[in-house]
Amino acid sequence: MTDVAAATPGPLVTSRIESGIAHVALNRPDKLNALTLDTLDQLVATAHRLRGDRSLRAVILSGEGDAFCAGLDFGTVLRQPNRVAAAFLPRPWRGTNTFQEACWSWRRVPVPVIAAVHGHCLGGGLQIALAADIRITTPDARWSVLEAKWGLVPDMSGIQALSQLVGIDVAKRLTMTGETISGAEAVRLGLATEENADPYAGALALAERITERSPDSVAAAKRLFDRTWVAGARRTFARERFEQARLLVNANTAEARRAATTGERPAYRRRAGLDPRG
Repeated sequence: MTDVAAATPGPLVTSRIESGIAHVALNRPDKLNALTLDTLDQLVATAHRLRGDRSLRAVILSGEGDAFCAGLDFGTVLRQPNRVAAAFLPRPWRGTNTFQEACWSWRRVPVPVIAAVHGHCLGGGLQIALAADIRITTPDARWSVLEAKWGLVPDMSGIQALSQLVGIDVAKRLTMTGETISGAEAVRLGLATEENADPYAGALALAERITERSPDSVAAAKRLFDRTWVAGARRTFARERFEQARLLVNANTAEARRAATTGERPAYRRRAGLDPRG
């Protein structure tokens, strides 16, 4: 087991790696994992650290206690106006500020990120969940684009994520009303991927299935979809050819072929050092 939490400045986000799967948890259960500026900083630092780990196969994002995340802790955050102003400024080399990077950094991690959602998934917490590649939720979880309650709009990468997941009418309705929907309704609308009474167990089972596949083909699939989802057909075709050409001469592809032919369990090498950008 590798424990990367020790390098994280504080306990608001915990992280450990077991069998190539990173278990990352928001760890402020007494406040329903409401987000502080320190939490955002630790989310960014954890994602950036995991991004460089070529032995990593998948990430599970969850929340300790009774909720995934109840959103931004305005009472705590607004007592630090100078830090808020600094966190709001974008980093030109990334195109995100701290609030946005706390979510979008999980899209930059070159392995599948699975959010296990229970209890509250509100505001900034919903935007963290939407930045994952896959979301598994309890049917009775409470999902809301809660910013409308405060006269605001989602600004932690939520607009980009919503535009990828639901129709524009649904995105507008949820953002303009701030209505709360169940996990079951989130699945129906396309915000969440599937229901599970135990979303963490479901996320772990899915992550373990993914580890049975070549780490390079999985990483290529994530890159391919993330870089072409809103691209035209010609650009997508070019990207498909590029990724496939690299995989055809890849050692893990050869190992996947060997295992499929012999019926033996594959012994994959570390993932190639080709991280997604964007």
